[in-house]
Amino acid sequence: MRLTKQSNYAVRALMYCAANRTGLSRIRDIGNAFGVSEMFLFKILVPVGRSGLLETVRGRNGGVRLGAPADAIRIIDVLRVTEEDFDLTECAREKCAHCPLGTKCVYETALGEAMRAFAKVLESYTIADLVADTEGVAAALGVHNAAPRANPEWSPRPIVSRTEG
Repeated sequence: MRLTKQSNYAVRALMYCAANRTGLSRIRDIGNAFGVSEMFLFKILVPVGRSGLLETVRGRNGGVRLGAPADAIRIIDVLRVTEEDFDLTECAREKCAHCPLGTKCVYETALGEAMRAFAKVLESYTIADLVADTEGVAAALGVHNAAPRANPEWSPRPIVSRTEG
């Protein structure tokens, strides 16, 4: 199984925003830090913003910032927005309609168990966990002034997954 580039960079963009505790992050700066284009980031961050995980501030001095505290954003929350589904085979979607094994298939049971274990691990990690060494992450990404934010102004919106709307 491989996550999409969209998922990978959506998580990384949220990490950048978490490491940039002094204010808004510019898409250009995030793109430069990870070596991806602004257009690619715009494309993948639109659904992340709609979900409430990321907040967009328009205007000349605009940018993006986390839509909720970093310790409230789980990796699985991001993946639910950016991934089509978590099916490892077509059997999960089609309920083995074409397979003669049908309900006797232990293979699909094993894959379902593996996916639940995968999701459980990703539910246990937050963006805050990924940037626990905030100063080190900020330095590696070229984020300047990564001092802790004195008065965070969070106004989180409900998190919405791709399948919910």
